[in-house]
Amino acid sequence: MSWKKEIDELKNREKLAEKMGGKEKLKRQKDNNRLNVRQRIKLLADKNSFHEIGKIAGKAEYDDKSKLKKFVPSNFILGRAKINGKNVMVGADDFTVRGGAADASIHQKQVMAEQFANEYRIPLIRLIEGTGGGGSVKSLDTDSRTYIPGNPGWDWVVKNLSTIPVISLALGPVAGLGAARAVTSHFSIMVEKISQMFVAGPPVVKRVGEDLTKEELGGHKIHSKNGAIDIVVKSEEEAIDTAKEILSYLPSSVYELPPRKKNNDKPNRKDEWLIEAIPRDRRKVYNSRKIIETIVDNNSFLEFGKYSGQSVIAGLARFDGWPVGLLASDPYFYGGGWTAEASNKVTRFVDIAETFHLPVVHLVDNPGFLIGLEAEKQATIRHGARALTAVYQATVPWCSIILRKVFGVAGAAHMNASRVHYRYAWPSGDWGSLPMEGGIEAAFKSDLEKSEDPDKLLKEIEERMENVRSPFRTAESFLAEEIIDPTNTRELICEFTNLAAPLRKTGKVGFGLRP
Repeated sequence: MSWKKEIDELKNREKLAEKMGGKEKLKRQKDNNRLNVRQRIKLLADKNSFHEIGKIAGKAEYDDKSKLKKFVPSNFILGRAKINGKNVMVGADDFTVRGGAADASIHQKQVMAEQFANEYRIPLIRLIEGTGGGGSVKSLDTDSRTYIPGNPGWDWVVKNLSTIPVISLALGPVAGLGAARAVTSHFSIMVEKISQMFVAGPPVVKRVGEDLTKEELGGHKIHSKNGAIDIVVKSEEEAIDTAKEILSYLPSSVYELPPRKKNNDKPNRKDEWLIEAIPRDRRKVYNSRKIIETIVDNNSFLEFGKYSGQSVIAGLARFDGWPVGLLASDPYFYGGGWTAEASNKVTRFVDIAETFHLPVVHLVDNPGFLIGLEAEKQATIRHGARALTAVYQATVPWCSIILRKVFGVAGAAHMNASRVHYRYAWPSGDWGSLPMEGGIEAAFKSDLEKSEDPDKLLKEIEERMENVRSPFRTAESFLAEEIIDPTNTRELICEFTNLAAPLRKTGKVGFGLRP
């Protein structure tokens, strides 16, 4: 006896699922310049690699003879896929079915996406749109009851942060639980003018007296600057390409090591421009990103958090094919000094590097923590101490290149001083407990007040101190291990990454309390 009848019904239900929310809702999605969920998955996954799980899950209606009359699929799609040959789990919201709200979802699907990725140790890609399975007031009318929030499967969401790479793409308006899922990830991506993110949307916010558009309330300009979103792109296609690129730097789980990529860029490549990259006038700024692009493998630097904590630059890069976490200073913002926001960015960077066994390369130009009333209001010292603690808790191989300033407690965070000092300094290096500019007047206040010609005396003291601050004086005492020709920087870092490669260890990492 054949089961063809049941197979035909299965195929029919699968076709119904592929219709998603129907022609009208799909047209509305297109008119809003957004891809639908199946188009997104097709762009994300290698050709013919997506294996959907629970495709025919949804809400059905039957006639009096138990024949299927109507079927609306669940608004969450999950399945296994490959991205550039790497196994991944995909969990994606379908906005065409009740805007991704809970009253159209089957929450077990979302839980399974998180749990499957964790137990099989493969990366998780979240394509988020709508409430991400969160609540809808409309459900009160159908359920005739309310409930105490519990966020099903959140234990797996938390576990995944220490187990597998999690990349979240906000691909439309994202609210409530959807917003929480977007930020509870290692990397979050948002699309300009297409994506917005908020705890509650404009209609709800209007009830508390703020009449705002979606873009005004939670557009990319808001969340790229506050640090909630890591990367902002201009299109959904770019968002998906960026997610693929991020994966290329990371292992499938913490139980593996980040893969080396074939590279045609010579490790000993030298760029003479680096000799003049740092101005002799310490008051002048320079382009840190140009230095980064010069020394890393060609086109390998992927920055995240570009618009938050802007005195710090953080990202992924490669040297001789080896992936690393790269940290640098941007003197265009507070001279490279660490604000509270920049300190939080450093902590997040270290957590990612430590979790996924990425060696760290740190290009240092840090005049210290930001000072002044606003800095004190932001509790800069607490956030800064938290970042310093993260640096000292890190166990991954660490190499620091001192480009210019290293001052104070923040400057001391350029590496864990108790570990071997794998560190190089450029001739432009300038360091101490406090910058001499402004510090001389304070240190010699009494002498200057007694002097008949304080201006002359100040100039004499400055000239004397200028000789003392020479990095060669520090090197004489082996307090600066090596002063190098800047053109040799790439070669030396490539040597570091090759030495560091066999030292990397797999497995979960643990941290104590960050103050």
